[in-house]
Amino acid sequence: MENVISFIIIFGSLVFFHEFGHFLFAKRAGIMVREFAIGMGPKIIGIQKGETLYTVRLLPLGGYVRMAGEDFDTVELLPGYRVGLILNPQDEVTKIYLNSNVSNPDVLFLETEEADLNDKLFIKGYDDEGSLVRFSVSRTAVIYEKGQKTLIAPKDRQFDSKPLMGRFLTILAGPVFNFILAFFIFVALGLLNGVPTNEPIITEVQANSPAQAAGIEKGDFVKSSNGVEVNTWNEFTETIQDNAGQTINLEVERDGELVTLQVTPKEMKEAGQKQGQIGVYYTSPVEKNPLKAIAYGAQQTWFWIAKIIELLGMLVTGQFTLDALSGPVGIYKATEEVAQYGIFNLMNWAAVLSINLGIMNLLPLPALDGGRLLFFLFEALRGKPIDRQKEGMVHFVGIMLLMLLMLVVTWNDIQKFFF
Repeated sequence: MENVISFIIIFGSLVFFHEFGHFLFAKRAGIMVREFAIGMGPKIIGIQKGETLYTVRLLPLGGYVRMAGEDFDTVELLPGYRVGLILNPQDEVTKIYLNSNVSNPDVLFLETEEADLNDKLFIKGYDDEGSLVRFSVSRTAVIYEKGQKTLIAPKDRQFDSKPLMGRFLTILAGPVFNFILAFFIFVALGLLNGVPTNEPIITEVQANSPAQAAGIEKGDFVKSSNGVEVNTWNEFTETIQDNAGQTINLEVERDGELVTLQVTPKEMKEAGQKQGQIGVYYTSPVEKNPLKAIAYGAQQTWFWIAKIIELLGMLVTGQFTLDALSGPVGIYKATEEVAQYGIFNLMNWAAVLSINLGIMNLLPLPALDGGRLLFFLFEALRGKPIDRQKEGMVHFVGIMLLMLLMLVVTWNDIQKFFF
C-alpha cells in the first residue's frame, strides 16, 4: 500500500503541475477554463469555484484542463427548439433551460427562431402568445440541460479566439512547469542533503591496484594531472579513463604538502570501449549552501534534460527498441524499487520523471502538446490557422496511435515484471 500511495502522490504531483501550467496561462490569456481535472475516468470529487470545476478522478494516470471553445464545448440552439428563459431586471437572459419540464413560474418559454450564444449573444423566438420577441443574453448566462449546468462562453473567452502567442504559451506552459517542478525538487534536495562539492579527493584506494602501487593514499587531494590543473573529480576521472596504459604525472596535496606521483591506468573494457582505471573510490563531501543549492538545481535539471534527449535520439536511431520503453506499469515498478532507498531517492526519481513527462509532451506528435505547438508554428508561417476539422482529424489519429503504443508498452511491462 505504501508503494501504491507513493506512486499516486508522485504521478499526481507531476500531472498537477503540468496541468497547472496550462491552467495558469489560460487564465492569464482570458480563456475560460471549464474544468481542472487530476486523473481520468469517473469523478470522485468535484468542487465548483467560479467558472471552473475542480475534480479528482478515479484513475491517477493523467489529467486535463478543459478550456472553452474546444471540441464539443458549444451549444447551438436550432430553429424550432423550445427553451425556457429566466430574465434579469434588464431583460437579459441569465438562465436557459433546454427542456420544457420546468416548474419555475418566472420561466418564459420560447420556440427558437434564431439564436447566437457565441458572438452576438441573443435569442429570438415566438412566445406562448405567438409574438416574435428578441432578448439579449448575459455574458454570464447559464444553460441547464438534464441536471447539468454550463456557463456560456462568449467568443472572446474561447481558446481559438485568442492571439497566437497567448495560445502558444498556454500549451507550452504545461511541459515548462514540469521542468520548473524538477528544478525545485533538486533545489530542495540540495538544501536538505547538501550539494556535492565534487572535489577531487581520494576517499579509498583499492588493494593491489595501480593507485596503491603508485603510492596514492586515502585523503590525497589531486591538484594537477600532467601539468594541467584539476578542479573536479569528473575532470580527474576523465584524465584517467582517456590515458589507459599511459603514465600520468599527478600532483596531490597531502598533509599540507605537494607530492608528485606517477600512475599508469590499467586498461579495462566497459560497454565495448577501452578505459583506464587506477582503483580509487570517491565519496563526495557535501556543502549546505542555499546559493549552491539553487545552482545545483539548475545543473541537475539541465543534465537530465540533455540525458533524456540523448536517450530519445538513441531510440530514434535504432539503438534502443520498444522493449526499452516503460508505461505506467514500468513506472510503478521503478517507483516501488526506488522507494526502498528512502525519501530523498524518491524525490530525485520524481524530479527525473517530471523532466521526462515534460520532454515527452514536447515531442511534435499529434495529440501531444508538441503536436499542437507544431500546428501553431504552421499557423504563424501561413498567416492563418489550419482548418479545425483537419487538425482535429490529425489529433484523433494521433490519439489512436498513442493508445496503441501505450497498450504495447504496457503489455511489455506486464510480461517483463510478472511473467
